[in-house]
Amino acid sequence: MQLTETRLTDSHRPTLDQALEAIRTRGYWSPHPEHPKAYGESAPADGLAAFEALRGTRFELDQPGTDGWAGGEISPYGPALNIEYPQVDPDVLLPAMRAGLAAWRAAGPELRALVCLEILSRISARTHEFAQAVMHTSGQAFMMAFQAGGPHAQDRGLEAVAHAYAEQTRVPAGADWSKPQGKRDPLELRKTFTATGRGIALVIGCNTFPTWNGYPGLFASLATGNAVLVKPHPRAVLPLALTVRVAREVLAEAGFDPNLVALAAERPGEGIAKTLAVRPEIKIIDYTGSSSFGDWLEDNARQAQVYTEKSGVNTVVIDSTDDYRGMLSNLAFSLSLYSGQMCTTPQNLLIPRDGVATDAGHKSYEEVVGDLAASMGGLLGDDARANALLGALVNTDVKSRLDGASELGEVALPTRKIANPEFPDAVVRTPVIVKLDGAKPEDEAVFLSECFGPVSFAVAVDSAEAAVELLRRTVRDRGAMTVGAYTTSRETERAVEEVCLDESAQLSLNLTGGVYVNQTAAFSDFHGSGGNPAANVALCDSAFVANRFRVVEVRRPA
Repeated sequence: MQLTETRLTDSHRPTLDQALEAIRTRGYWSPHPEHPKAYGESAPADGLAAFEALRGTRFELDQPGTDGWAGGEISPYGPALNIEYPQVDPDVLLPAMRAGLAAWRAAGPELRALVCLEILSRISARTHEFAQAVMHTSGQAFMMAFQAGGPHAQDRGLEAVAHAYAEQTRVPAGADWSKPQGKRDPLELRKTFTATGRGIALVIGCNTFPTWNGYPGLFASLATGNAVLVKPHPRAVLPLALTVRVAREVLAEAGFDPNLVALAAERPGEGIAKTLAVRPEIKIIDYTGSSSFGDWLEDNARQAQVYTEKSGVNTVVIDSTDDYRGMLSNLAFSLSLYSGQMCTTPQNLLIPRDGVATDAGHKSYEEVVGDLAASMGGLLGDDARANALLGALVNTDVKSRLDGASELGEVALPTRKIANPEFPDAVVRTPVIVKLDGAKPEDEAVFLSECFGPVSFAVAVDSAEAAVELLRRTVRDRGAMTVGAYTTSRETERAVEEVCLDESAQLSLNLTGGVYVNQTAAFSDFHGSGGNPAANVALCDSAFVANRFRVVEVRRPA
């Protein structure tokens, strides 16, 4: 089947136009259904069957330079996937990827965007299969894997395409230039302006959100005229391998070189990201993960534009509330979702040691912490509901941090093991809350370091003003992907907002309903700001796409 430009335009130009309008107005919009039933009666069974059919197989991609096979993924729920993926010789693959760049550049911004939308459309049609792949590599519970790994990830990819198209078309494709010279004939030139990609982009995937974090960079680079080499996390290869396969199929059907998108798999501990990142052919890098490797990329991959989302210390200031029960419920859910294994999960809860004013009366620090622990206990008291919310611990590092939490301070909410009847080998644990004192240097050393996973700290501070100052220091020195605050004081609200404006942190105020501090909506919310140590990019804004291409001008006499 061949994908003509006319067919792509008829199928996807209306969606592109809607996406462009959505990023302009920042209202709610999504073309990708969130509910599993929206994909058809047989879709859940078909998706599971497709996933099961991949297990125990060799994942063929017909890539140049394949010189071996790597695998070893084990689901956080227990089963080994036993899938082998192609290992590649970059000396062979990278030149092959460059070979298709001229035709991809000549396609222009619109056709590139439409090809990207066709890729996303085909991924969307297989959302149930992708959900299984995300679930069994990240440990997310099925519904979260379905939504975050499916429609929400697809939304972020489409959002990146829309921003890329908008930035590339700000400059006209051509212009007639005429400069008057008085009595002499004017100077006249015909000028053309071509958006051209930088070369090959490298996407370094993460273990916890392989598609949600991978799609923005992948589609931003592809839509701006670059080839994309995808290097998945060795424990979460399948979701991105499936993505690469779909992309290669669509590119070939549209008449382009499928090697514009390729996969570079590795064995655990092999560390090929370091080798690839400093190759002269790599001109763009997208990375999500630890600060240590993100800092290394920024310092050493000098030949590339490096976009990093690293670690931070997310903070919530609790000053006062007019909906105490709603605040506790909202925080309990935020701290529990996916066992706290999100870069946006709150870690530090700053609570005045003299307590807070609420609609239920004044609550002491001890009461706030105890009531939050009780709220989380109630939320996770039913094992079936807890499994659906917590998922499984993604790796042994997270489990070690959870097991060691009791040594960090007084435990206000201990963890408990939860059995998963469907997956007996899954490691499912409820979150821990540890009480710390913001005035003690030894405690500060603990809560000012990221503790990724289901561990949060209830930090006693001297006052709301002290909380605001500690928030400022935390964001400035450690970074934050999210900040939250609960207050009925206009003065405190303004102070928190000023900190976030000064230090570039995304702020959520007084969330008590069905929106949570650790969730963001594509086309409307910005994920990260790019302005503090937690990340040097925001998903998604103009800065995320604009430097992935350059405009090359050619002038001729008219």
